Amino acid sequence: MVRSVVLLAAACLLAGGCASFPDEPAPTAWSAQPQLTPQAGPRPELPGEFQPSPGEPGRGQPQQSVPPPQGCKDYHPAVIATCLNTVTGVAPIGADAQGGVAAYAAERGGRLLKVTKDVDPVVVAQVEVDASSDGGLTGLALSATFAEDQLAYVYVTTATDNRVLRIAPGDTPKPILTGIPKGPSGNRGVLASDRKGALLVATGDAGNPALAADPSSLAGKVLRIDGSGQPAQGNPTAGSAVVSTGLRLPGGLCVSADTQKIWVTDWTANADVLHRVVPGKLGEPAWAWPDKPGVLGCSSYTDMLTVATSKTPGLQSLQMNPTGAFTGKPEPSMQEGGFGRLGPMEMLNESASLVGTVNKAGGQPVSSDDRVAIVVRPDGGGGTKD
Repeated sequence: MVRSVVLLAAACLLAGGCASFPDEPAPTAWSAQPQLTPQAGPRPELPGEFQPSPGEPGRGQPQQSVPPPQGCKDYHPAVIATCLNTVTGVAPIGADAQGGVAAYAAERGGRLLKVTKDVDPVVVAQVEVDASSDGGLTGLALSATFAEDQLAYVYVTTATDNRVLRIAPGDTPKPILTGIPKGPSGNRGVLASDRKGALLVATGDAGNPALAADPSSLAGKVLRIDGSGQPAQGNPTAGSAVVSTGLRLPGGLCVSADTQKIWVTDWTANADVLHRVVPGKLGEPAWAWPDKPGVLGCSSYTDMLTVATSKTPGLQSLQMNPTGAFTGKPEPSMQEGGFGRLGPMEMLNESASLVGTVNKAGGQPVSSDDRVAIVVRPDGGGGTKD
């Protein structure tokens, strides 16, 4: 059944040709108001949604017994890439020659790789980064027109600052947003497409909470920029890239397929938290984890928000109503028999997401770690939120 999801996921992706740096489509206006029509916007839908067979165990758990890895060979049909180093970004880029999913994967040490099943990773770019503390290459997103221009964006820590780079295959990475403050901590940043033509950038506070509250600083913010690094059209404040303030050490950004809900995960001093992105200062979190499981990447399904955890194995999922309110407590899945500790996450469709593992950074790695894999969305539930 997992294999069928992998093949279906690949069927909805189109590989694009190479191009140089064309102008990207102008981003549409920022909107934080949900539109509660049954079909509020586009979503990456597959031909034939995955449905579990009668009596099949809950989704999100591996459904079949597979042999353990042997070296870099992993026999799980959902694994796309193996023997990587602390995966910090994943993005589907099309279908491979066998009809499976091809993807980009970013490593914290500075490599951007093209990965396909049973094929050695291909280095797209190597960026010099400062991976001390919590920095390095920590975020990845694709352009809104990737199929035509093949452009990718990464968030990196350098010797002097944090910045966003634009990467085209075979070309030198180009900085488009520089001067994001660097500190002894709080350097991690993450990226996401807002599904409207703009790029979302969540930045750390550089170890200084005052910078997160300072509207003139790029630290501790959710930013919205265009493909050249300028403030995107339609931002809450014209001419400013800042959408929200008050982050400490963001770990993941995800946007719903209808573009109406944007979420960011963050590590605070007292808890891991999840915020819904709104203009201005981020308020009380939509959810908090005082036990600090290390929430990082996320997927915003129509009726569920799922986050990856990097300090404990697996996923945590919250049932969600159409307005974005949660109707249950987080339900864990894949804590046993899964892929271990997870970092970046990118929704493929309403049935599955692409994930990267971070087992080499403190987990219990198997011989094929770290890996990129497809995980089927969990069944999740729970009662009413307290």
